[in-house]
Amino acid sequence: MRPAALLTLLLVLAACGGGGGSGTNLGRGPTAAGFEFTDASEVAEGKPIDARFTCDGEDVAPELTWTGVPDGTKQLAFALEDPDAPGGTFTHWLVYRLDASTTGLRPGGLHEGENDFDTTGYRGPCPPQGKKHRYVFRLFALHVAVELEDGAGRDAFDDAVAPHVLAEARLTAPYRRR
Repeated sequence: MRPAALLTLLLVLAACGGGGGSGTNLGRGPTAAGFEFTDASEVAEGKPIDARFTCDGEDVAPELTWTGVPDGTKQLAFALEDPDAPGGTFTHWLVYRLDASTTGLRPGGLHEGENDFDTTGYRGPCPPQGKKHRYVFRLFALHVAVELEDGAGRDAFDDAVAPHVLAEARLTAPYRRR
């Protein structure tokens, strides 16, 4: 097997269940009435994630929309996590420096961080074959604007975001590879 192909295979296997995640020191944020993901999102609470957003499909990021950004919000940040990964919480996507008036997350032109695949941007669900994992979409309303460089890692994201969370909106959806 070619070295590049072997490296790709090892990264996928590690991400899908063999390796450890970056974890997170970002606890659950408070809720705010009406701050939530909307039905217009391409992922819905409790509903299986469409394969096109996963390693079994096109591995493209879903469009997400929300309402009810709390008063006093200066900026939004977002994380997509797999808390069921064998090595601990696995980060699939980090987005930050979103304007407080933003009502949706669509791929392109985003300030994105490094995921646990060691790439920047979105990488979709890819659990071990047959295992159902939960994927948690977390949107944070922040009372200050955080300054994170593009490509920041999970620790830097958590350190910048955690002290400034006004509220958190969550959406949890499962995915199981056939």
